[in-house]
Amino acid sequence: MTNKIRAPVLHWFTVCSGRQINKAAVPVPCEYCCDRSTNAALSCLQLALLQGLILFSTRSLLSVFEEDAGTLTDYTNQLLQAMQRVYGAQNEMCLATQQLSKQLLAYEKQNFALGKGDEEVISALHYFSKVVDELNVLHTELAKQLADTMVLPIIQFREKDLTEVSTLKDLFGLASNEHDLSMAKYSRLPKKKENEKVKTEIVKEVAAARRKQHLSSLQYYCALNALQYRKRVAMMEPMLGFAHGQINFFKKGAEMFSQSMDSFLSSVADMAQSIQVELEEEAEKMRASQQELLSLDEAVYTPDFDVAAPQINRNLIQKAGYLNLRNRTGLVTTTWERLYFFTQGGNLMCQPRGAVAGGLIQDLDNCSVMAVDCEDRRYCFQITTPDGKAGIILQAESRKENEEWICAINNISRQIYLTDNPEAVAIKLNQTALQAVTPITSFAKKQESPCPSRNLRSSEMENDKAVPKATVIIPEAEQLIAPGTPIQFDIVLPATEFLDQNRGSRRINPFGETEDETFPEAEDSLLQQMFIVRFLGSMAVKTDSTTEVIYEAMRQVLAARAIHNIFRMAESHLMVTSQALRLIDPQTQVTRANFELTSVTQFAAHQENKRLVGFVVRMPESTGGESLSTYVFESNSEGEKICYAINLGKEIIEVQKDPEALAQLMLSIPLTNDGKYVLLNDQPDENDGSPSENRGAESEA
Repeated sequence: MTNKIRAPVLHWFTVCSGRQINKAAVPVPCEYCCDRSTNAALSCLQLALLQGLILFSTRSLLSVFEEDAGTLTDYTNQLLQAMQRVYGAQNEMCLATQQLSKQLLAYEKQNFALGKGDEEVISALHYFSKVVDELNVLHTELAKQLADTMVLPIIQFREKDLTEVSTLKDLFGLASNEHDLSMAKYSRLPKKKENEKVKTEIVKEVAAARRKQHLSSLQYYCALNALQYRKRVAMMEPMLGFAHGQINFFKKGAEMFSQSMDSFLSSVADMAQSIQVELEEEAEKMRASQQELLSLDEAVYTPDFDVAAPQINRNLIQKAGYLNLRNRTGLVTTTWERLYFFTQGGNLMCQPRGAVAGGLIQDLDNCSVMAVDCEDRRYCFQITTPDGKAGIILQAESRKENEEWICAINNISRQIYLTDNPEAVAIKLNQTALQAVTPITSFAKKQESPCPSRNLRSSEMENDKAVPKATVIIPEAEQLIAPGTPIQFDIVLPATEFLDQNRGSRRINPFGETEDETFPEAEDSLLQQMFIVRFLGSMAVKTDSTTEVIYEAMRQVLAARAIHNIFRMAESHLMVTSQALRLIDPQTQVTRANFELTSVTQFAAHQENKRLVGFVVRMPESTGGESLSTYVFESNSEGEKICYAINLGKEIIEVQKDPEALAQLMLSIPLTNDGKYVLLNDQPDENDGSPSENRGAESEA
């Protein structure tokens, strides 16, 4: 600066009672005699002191200097707070960059469920973490420089200079008060003859007070004068340190961000731009999808909108969606909870709202599922465990969802998901099920097959070789079974359910089951053969004159099961004797049903599905008439073997009246050691299915 601004200087003075003022004072100019030397200024003061006058202008100038010092103190405190805030922000920047570097490295360790394709991002974040670490070093150095060159000087100015001025002010005030007290004593000296001793002491006291005031004022005024110069230095020195620290920081930063860094940033920008383009394309597709959804008919959002003809996919091997789960809250009270269900392998999983993952609800392997009526709610189905115990009951929101859930669970229960191509296996199984419910015309060729089924009334005509065979006429379905005839699927109950219903009182079964009674005639029967069967259904029929009535009953029973998704079947043992057919529970050995063999008027096996077998039973009614019912079963062995056993039992009944015919029949059939007939081996037929070529031991009661 070429032109120096001269600050006003406060004169120091004292009242010395005629004594000469010390001329060894610091030579400082004043506003009254700025062009003269300090000695000239002192002469002015000496003149004023000798005359006993205290310049009022000096006191006024002191108040101005004190006001200026107070303002400077307030401003310095505010400036220090601002600088400390800058320093604190820089320290926070150091901690923030350090934390940022750690978080960039932690991205790779996050187990993102949709983390595929993040390899480039991870590599870029690793490089950025390295750059941030280097920046953290620069920020740390900058924070240290700011502390040493910016904050520290202003703190020293406040603690040294401003605090010194404040302390000297207090001392000057104390010295002035003591001088005032001593002058008050001196002023009270009487006019009369004075006590020289007292007067001398007071005079000495006044002189000491004036000297003390003189010294304190000298120091105080010098400090005030020096403060005017030091404040300018104190204001500029911290900012010099701040500027140098920032310049050094930017220089090192520029050296660090070389051309390699520029190329890396360019590649990252290109990658971000490509991602943004992909995002815009995906967003456009989503907007198009939204517009398409908005343009759909409101009926799509209506539950069960296609109840008349829903498009049902029966080949599902997995399914997911919301269902209502029935929970028992008491003996007779229940609640329904809407939850999200999904299948996973052979398990039914449930994921409550807010849960991270789903939990196991039911193992679906070898289970059964069927539609049920529950609490006057629609679209309910029940999952039953392999041992026959009732499982959970669920409710779907529509007929389509209900049937698809039932089909999916049924497909999973067959363990289709374990095959190499589960979708193809599911399609094949469902096609097989549809073929099993083909129209009645597919059974016309049954008349030409060598099936061992026969009608008891027509057997006598067949034995007569002279009677010519009549042309076979296939009756219509309405002539065999009345339209709308109900079908029973649950006549044969599982053993656990049967026992539960018979604990309190005896249960009456329409088959005439017997729990406590025994059948002594079975011990004396010449024929005793056991088969494992599963009951499919039964229904009333109009006639027993042809086996076509059995084929039509099979078709309608299988069709009804497929339509209503009824897959549950109870396993039983069918005992064929020379007197009756008995259905026995395999667990409790309780007889569930008993049919006199003489009441069985027609029996036949399905030619295409070898395991299907059925028979017609004629039973008397209370009104005096008779009713006809057809019962359809699925067996583990071929149905023709069961038909052969029934036919043999009927032949035994016929020949029991003729000893010679009975003996001839016994000679034609092998016997066991206890004299029982042995029927049909377990090997599958490899010939034409004739019963005479398939004799052997299958099972024995």
